[in-house]
Amino acid sequence: MSEVPPRVFVSYSHDSQDHKDWVLTLATRLVANGVDVVLDQWDLKLGSDLPLFMEAGLTGSQRVLAICTEQYVDKANAGAGGVGYERMILTGQLMQSIAEDRIIPVIRNNGATIPTPVFLRSKLYIDFRDDSTYEAKYAELIRDIHGQQVKPRPPLGANPFSETYVDKTPRISFGSERYVSPALSGAVTFDYSNNNGRFVVGAGDMAFETAWSGASNTSIHAYSDEPSIQSVALAGGARQIAEIEDASSYDTSSRVRTAHLGEVLVWRNTAGYYLATKVEALKSRSHGDPTDEVTFSYVIAPSKLVAFTA
Repeated sequence: MSEVPPRVFVSYSHDSQDHKDWVLTLATRLVANGVDVVLDQWDLKLGSDLPLFMEAGLTGSQRVLAICTEQYVDKANAGAGGVGYERMILTGQLMQSIAEDRIIPVIRNNGATIPTPVFLRSKLYIDFRDDSTYEAKYAELIRDIHGQQVKPRPPLGANPFSETYVDKTPRISFGSERYVSPALSGAVTFDYSNNNGRFVVGAGDMAFETAWSGASNTSIHAYSDEPSIQSVALAGGARQIAEIEDASSYDTSSRVRTAHLGEVLVWRNTAGYYLATKVEALKSRSHGDPTDEVTFSYVIAPSKLVAFTA
């Protein structure tokens, strides 16, 4: 039996042709990513019954994208036009199930302090006002519509103070969960002589189980090992992660790459996402340091992009 795609109704105001084009572009990309979008620009014809279209679209969709521009918010609050009629339908549905998360406010072209209509002020919104973060926001939106968490909840571990332990001394876990950073960017410092030299960054499809071993006090080996890493490459010439414009252009022919201090590595995982890591600091016991330690900053590119932003 084939999976039924999520059905989404797009509620927006016709502020300008540019705004209508932006909404159309967003809807087209959603359709390409498996979402059944109801949009007036596709589904209305001359002579169509507008109230019937809005009622059928709103009541027959699992999710609703409310594109909250300043004009949309003004019309919704005033109960004006089609936006006002849609607000009336949505408000009635919200009264029946106030906890529902089916309405997603999408903020666009809106400089208001409170960027949503009164009836949506309790709802968590997604902010598309900054075009430079569009890809990251789109990745968050499409995953939410398909029910895929960007940051999955980790499994619940055991209580380290539980009386079920034979040893009554409280124990704080020093297991592999210490070697995980689920954020999509950040900085990591860990002892690569522990946990088989492995450290996981990201989560879900965007998880990378990086593998490291010592080379010297100024360099370190990185490996393209299973289960999550498909390839690793040295980003020759790049001194900052943000300088990488095409992560797919680097040589991935070797299982191991040796990176020196300040150099950048590019990793690709088995789900097709790219990670960039910059070696910020190194310690080596064979060269007199108390630990074998690497510090690296990292960025995971959203939506399987090949370019990175700072």
